[in-house]
Amino acid sequence: MNIGAMNVRIIIQKNAVTTDDIGNHMNAWEDYFSCWATASGQSGDEGLTAGQTVDTDRMDLTVRYSSETAAVKPGTHRIIMGDRIYNIDHVDDMAFKHRSLKIHASLVRR
Repeated sequence: MNIGAMNVRIIIQKNAVTTDDIGNHMNAWEDYFSCWATASGQSGDEGLTAGQTVDTDRMDLTVRYSSETAAVKPGTHRIIMGDRIYNIDHVDDMAFKHRSLKIHASLVRR
């Protein structure tokens, strides 16, 4: 793993249930962990959905393995990189050596 290539600061957020002043339960994203990552494998795709052309932007991020990054799961975590939000599609423990994780993510359409 090339540590010098980790030049992108990312924030990993976790989905949590919060309670407001009157007791209503709501889902909210909270900052979980911040780390440096290598952004690679950016790709795009275009498809037809319900008669509209929809583009998909995918990104692969490599981060160092730690107890915080090992807990990252699709569906419960997402990534903030700059002003972009990425949903996590898959987390790959590279060769099961617990040295680095490759996170496959797709851009959230807003």
